[in-house]
Amino acid sequence: MKKSRILILDGNENFANELTRHFCEHTDYEVCGISGDGTSALDLVQTTKPDVIILNLVLKGLDGFAVLDKLKESNCAFNIIAIGNITEENLIASAIERGASYYLMKPFTPATLTARIDDLVKNPNNSAIPLYREKKSGSTLEERISHIFISIGIPPNIKGYNFLREGIKYAVEDPSIINKITKELYPKIAERFDTSPSKVERAIRHSIEVAWNRGRIDAINAIFGVRVYIGTEKPTNSEFIALVADKLILEGIVNG
Repeated sequence: MKKSRILILDGNENFANELTRHFCEHTDYEVCGISGDGTSALDLVQTTKPDVIILNLVLKGLDGFAVLDKLKESNCAFNIIAIGNITEENLIASAIERGASYYLMKPFTPATLTARIDDLVKNPNNSAIPLYREKKSGSTLEERISHIFISIGIPPNIKGYNFLREGIKYAVEDPSIINKITKELYPKIAERFDTSPSKVERAIRHSIEVAWNRGRIDAINAIFGVRVYIGTEKPTNSEFIALVADKLILEGIVNG
């Protein structure tokens, strides 16, 4: 069976060699190139034609974000797993928007990386869910909500992001508030952010529209474990908040 080809773009030589040794022992994959320089990395992509690119967002020359932009401009589809020590949600979301399928925060095990590669190569019909560090145990409520937002494409830079996150937190603490969304939930969020309930409602609706307009319906359905929405059908504000809150309650996530 032909091995899938992996290109490692990371300036840490020890780390790159560790991954190379791991993939040599993994019969399904082989490393076709290594580089820690973003400029030469683009040439390597063209000459090696990898099936999967492991891309550190911090590189010499062109950084990982610029590499993602160049690859996107080439109009060629690539399976890209972004990696690094970045924790800022807006930067992680930016990497996903630029074409990365996943984000893994260091440190992670080669086995975890292999599992993500398996998702991309062996299950091409499944929409990849971008990951912001796999740490379910010990996650705070805010962290888990942020992970979900990044996965389905709600960017942190829009106003509704914080409104929606606060609404979900209230719904987790008191599920009955979802039945009083206009009279209680919107006013509570508005008071928290010194704005009006109507602006809260519009901003939350816009956040949900942004996610659905990005077409990540399969990723959304994968997160919630069922085919919740198909095509362009969008949930209402209360439906979406209730859906996420119910998922978090079932997972046993508590505010931390």
